[in-house]
Amino acid sequence: MTSPQRAPRRLLILFCGLVPLLVVTALVVLRPAFLARLDDSVYDIVLRSAPTTAPDRRVAIVDVDDRSLTSIGQWPWRRDVVARLITRLRDAGASAIALDIIFAERDRDDQPGSSPDAVLAGVLRDGRVILGYGLTFDAAPHAKNNCLFHPVAVAMLQPSDDTAYEPLFHATGAVCNLPALANAVAASGFLNAAPDLDGILRRVPLLAELDGRVYPSLALAAVAATTGVHDIALRVVNVNASALTADNKTVPVDGQGNLLLRYRGKKRTFPYFSAADVLAENIPAGSLRDRIVFVGTTALGTREVVATPLDTLFAGVEVQATIADNLLAQDFIHRSMHGRTLDGVVVLVVGVAIAVLASQLGIAAGLAAAFAAVAALWWGSVRFVSTDGLFISPLSPTLGVLGSLAVMTLARFTVERGRANAAGREKTAARGLMVQALLSLTEVRDAETGRHSRRTQQYARLLAQRLAAEPDFKTYLTPERIDLLSTLAPLHDIGKVGVPDRVLNKPGALTADELAEMRKHPTLGHDVILKAEAQLGVRDDATLEMAKAIVYTHHERWDGGGYPQGLRGTAIPVAGRVMAVVDVYDAVHARDVYKKSLSHDDTVAFIVSGKGTHFDPAVVDAFVSVAPLFQIVAGDATGY
Repeated sequence: MTSPQRAPRRLLILFCGLVPLLVVTALVVLRPAFLARLDDSVYDIVLRSAPTTAPDRRVAIVDVDDRSLTSIGQWPWRRDVVARLITRLRDAGASAIALDIIFAERDRDDQPGSSPDAVLAGVLRDGRVILGYGLTFDAAPHAKNNCLFHPVAVAMLQPSDDTAYEPLFHATGAVCNLPALANAVAASGFLNAAPDLDGILRRVPLLAELDGRVYPSLALAAVAATTGVHDIALRVVNVNASALTADNKTVPVDGQGNLLLRYRGKKRTFPYFSAADVLAENIPAGSLRDRIVFVGTTALGTREVVATPLDTLFAGVEVQATIADNLLAQDFIHRSMHGRTLDGVVVLVVGVAIAVLASQLGIAAGLAAAFAAVAALWWGSVRFVSTDGLFISPLSPTLGVLGSLAVMTLARFTVERGRANAAGREKTAARGLMVQALLSLTEVRDAETGRHSRRTQQYARLLAQRLAAEPDFKTYLTPERIDLLSTLAPLHDIGKVGVPDRVLNKPGALTADELAEMRKHPTLGHDVILKAEAQLGVRDDATLEMAKAIVYTHHERWDGGGYPQGLRGTAIPVAGRVMAVVDVYDAVHARDVYKKSLSHDDTVAFIVSGKGTHFDPAVVDAFVSVAPLFQIVAGDATGY
């Protein structure tokens, strides 16, 4: 059953835990740039953690590599050499030949009557070749585009209630192929694949718009040419998600037509064939049959590389191969069409559950549950990517849960600190009340003993503070222990309540029997505290431990001649050693019970004479330093 006092505290801690969840949920909806960058990094971690699968066997790469340049000559090659390469690929049975190369200028050897460009155009007319070109996105005004491209007819299906955003990138211009070459092919596609702001290529556009018409990427054009795709539609779900449908196959893309690439591994995952070997017909028979072949350059000085989540030097031509692979295998990575909503729901559900658990069972239980939940979220994210290609980011729930626990821990610490401070104040007040009550009891028996006890309180603080500066005592005599010692010092003679009045109040010197009776008061006081401990069921209480040390050992002597235990040297507790000096100073200087009191200077001399025998030498040295202050406390700074 929850106590009335604990329920409000739990509600306060729970409320504090809910605030970070609401903040993270708001960030999920607004998606500021820093959160998007963090989410991209999490995506990379998940992608690297997920197992990769082998690439589709219908895709291959013919590489104009360093060996090809050594064999054929510097790049760019004459267009008739490129034409011969295409012919070899066609003869090898390639289903489509996609050129990751732009022929924007006439061949340098092109002459009337001898035109390598014309030779290449003639080969291109035989079909199965897809040319690549580059789109530009300059903000400045541009002239009318005169390039010859091959648009695709795309049915745009947009929500009737939300058309305020464009579902495709809008290009402003292009870097295109020579008109003679562009006219010779039946298909072409853009090569654009821009990395994110952090330089990592995670997504590529499949479609883009230029001058009111829609154009495909090189890989999409190659796959469409191979598979005979006719009907393409883009169904816009919301600002974050769309679905590209090609005949009966669906490709998940984001709100601008980007496909998240499912990389098959690091660079050179796809089968590579050197262009030199193709030209020399030095490749295994059937190795390119029925394959889409992407032709690109990786030779030093000609290659274009990008960074991916799995590699830092990934060839541009292999990016196109990866797009085609994903389209052919229908094996995509995608986010939920309701990604932000889903992220927000997961943040709230998981976060609230953890917050409630932590508020009810404590922060330790909350931490255990949180780490289990976060581990499950990350494992689940990797699992979903591996099996379903669905990326559910664990970032937002992780931030929500950890933020919630951090704030709840701080709130709990603050609440507990407040409770501890209140309890400390109550304990201090109770301790003071106890001391005052016991002092009142001694004063009832003997007023002079009560006044003596009160003076020792101030003496003990002064002496302990000075002694704390010494290396051998600074660890023990902390400010807290000095306060405790000062507070409890008046109890050192509490055992005298058990001494008979005839002895306690006798005006003259005590007989041997009476002295023996008087010397019982440390034991009597010690027994009082032991009985109190037993009745209250208290064990190892710092206050009572120091009280026992003060009461039981303030008459012990450094040389072992004291009572009641005959302790020697450092076996005497520090509190007892301090009280021995304090008690003697007040008894000799301020009391006339058994003999006439001494002056302050004589009292100091008397204590110094007991250095090393009666008193701890270090305590005596400290006493000498603060003796003038003792005189002020005694009320006789000008002499007693």
